[in-house]
Amino acid sequence: MSIRIIPKERQAKGAFNGGEIIENKPIGFPREGGEVRPYSNLFYWAYAEAKTDSTIGLHPHEGFEIMSFVLKGSIRHYDTKLKEWRQLKAGDVQIIRAGNGISHAEHMAKDAVMFQIWFDPDLSKTLQKTASYNDYKSEELPVVNQNGLKIKTYIGEGSPVTLDTPGLVIQRFSFENGSHEIELDADKVHSLYVIAGSPSINGQPTNQDDFIILEREDKLAMSANSPTDVFIISSPAVVPYRTYGRRFG
Repeated sequence: MSIRIIPKERQAKGAFNGGEIIENKPIGFPREGGEVRPYSNLFYWAYAEAKTDSTIGLHPHEGFEIMSFVLKGSIRHYDTKLKEWRQLKAGDVQIIRAGNGISHAEHMAKDAVMFQIWFDPDLSKTLQKTASYNDYKSEELPVVNQNGLKIKTYIGEGSPVTLDTPGLVIQRFSFENGSHEIELDADKVHSLYVIAGSPSINGQPTNQDDFIILEREDKLAMSANSPTDVFIISSPAVVPYRTYGRRFG
């Protein structure tokens, strides 16, 4: 059993367009600092916030599966497959399966907030595939209420979202107050980001923007006396292929 808490000040940092978009990164690139390197099939994780309307110009990707989760406001996406701009709003999610190559541009409206997370689906296979893109509106994603705990599932039971990256469950837990417990698969590593609130997680105090890694845990116990919002990715503790992070990280 293991819990590791990485506060915002110990995460990697980044910025675009002279600080128009600022980022803290639970999993950053090696040159960016930060304590956490790629693990499981997670390669990169950024929390991005737009201080003003800002566009990141066309740039290429290969191999990885890149998901953007809109947490607040709105963003727009353009890529060389769609050849059009698509708008996404809070609660929506998009997937770029970069395959053998795709270029895209991103626009964040002022005050927009999103996660961008890169998953490693086994690049030895996906680099041979044609790139593709999908987006999903918030209302397409399943939400259940479990005794005051709202559970939104991005990837997992009932969700239409699919990836080549194996073994993922991605959810978002929100509640007003009280104590809540969720069963976990002890054979997975569970990566959490506190979007809002200062909950106790498995008996440990946390704060907004903390990143938490749980290993060999069979439950998630959360308690708080104020509104709380926690994002969680459950991924394989052991990945059955050699990831890019293991080869070159």
